[in-house]
Amino acid sequence: MRHQKAGRRLNMKTAHRKAMFRNMVTSLFRSRRIETTDAKAKELRQIAERMITFAKRGDLHARRRVLRVIADKAVVSELFDTIAPAFAERQGGYTRIIKSRRRNGDNAPLSYVELVGLEPKIEELEEKVDKKKKRKEEKEREMKEQMAQMEAAAAAEGEKK
Repeated sequence: MRHQKAGRRLNMKTAHRKAMFRNMVTSLFRSRRIETTDAKAKELRQIAERMITFAKRGDLHARRRVLRVIADKAVVSELFDTIAPAFAERQGGYTRIIKSRRRNGDNAPLSYVELVGLEPKIEELEEKVDKKKKRKEEKEREMKEQMAQMEAAAAAEGEKK
């Protein structure tokens, strides 16, 4: 078993750890808020703040340094075009960690990591939920119609015989 350094290192291989944090920082910039364990949130904060600092510089070298971590070019352009200008006057502290709950399976403490001042608006989240509900209801209605048609066709075949 590997030794933990200063109590903050996660117990996993380096390549897996780097890949996980690359995915997490990409998700954070894409959705503005993610939920993860406390230990991962503290590590993620360092990476995210470094990426925002690079994006505030705005030059080509900074963009290439960010592209080393974030592979999605759409997220990188969003970082440079919308997120970094929002933090132009701020000298650090771009992220916030909010303790949320304990996970059911292993009782691990969970936290939200969000960008300060760029939290997803509650109305936008509600709209997404409403759209999903409408799509689900529409699919259920279509399935019921198809089942009714199939039953009618089966009943019509039964009468012919």
